[in-house]
Amino acid sequence: MTTSHALIAFLIASGLLTITPGLDTALVLRAAASGEKRAVAAGIGVCLGLLTWGLAAAVGLGALLEASRAAYDTLRIAGACYLIYLGCRMLFRHGAALAQNAEFDSKGVDDVRRWFARGFLSNLLNPKVGVFYVTFLPLFIPTGASVVGFSMLLAGIHAAEAVLWFAVLIAAVRPLSLWLRNRRVAKAFDRVTGTVFVGFGLRLLFDRGR
Repeated sequence: MTTSHALIAFLIASGLLTITPGLDTALVLRAAASGEKRAVAAGIGVCLGLLTWGLAAAVGLGALLEASRAAYDTLRIAGACYLIYLGCRMLFRHGAALAQNAEFDSKGVDDVRRWFARGFLSNLLNPKVGVFYVTFLPLFIPTGASVVGFSMLLAGIHAAEAVLWFAVLIAAVRPLSLWLRNRRVAKAFDRVTGTVFVGFGLRLLFDRGR
């Protein structure tokens, strides 16, 4: 496989993966409902998580998850508990919380940082991302190419595609921002998104397959 063929094939494969509905999409949509800056922060966190996993896979840490049941299970349980925690917070929070703070006050920076951390940790604590990178990236590395360098290039492409996808999601939510901040709508949105997060967490907790 030539370099150009590898890049084109990876662009298509990772692009399809990016737009497939999943936890990252749900997280950014939830953040976008309460403000663009929050959504951007969550998206950047997710992308940084992808780059971190790409580097880990390139230098062999991801292979450790593939080979070690204990390491995989430890990260899986930690990630599942974190997702369930986030989901429960959304399920049991007051519906007015999402409707408030449309403008960022002095506490807005901290809120943006929290959404960044959520995006980063939700991705980093998911061992399936690491195992996926270990098994997926080598398929697109041409013979003779630097494994670390080309793996990071591919991870960068994946992250760039995620940025574009998140930008589309944020733009799509923008016209609905006022409606989404309605007390009842905000409460329903929290319940739906919280259920999705708890569902992902439970699936990760009880899914022992790799």
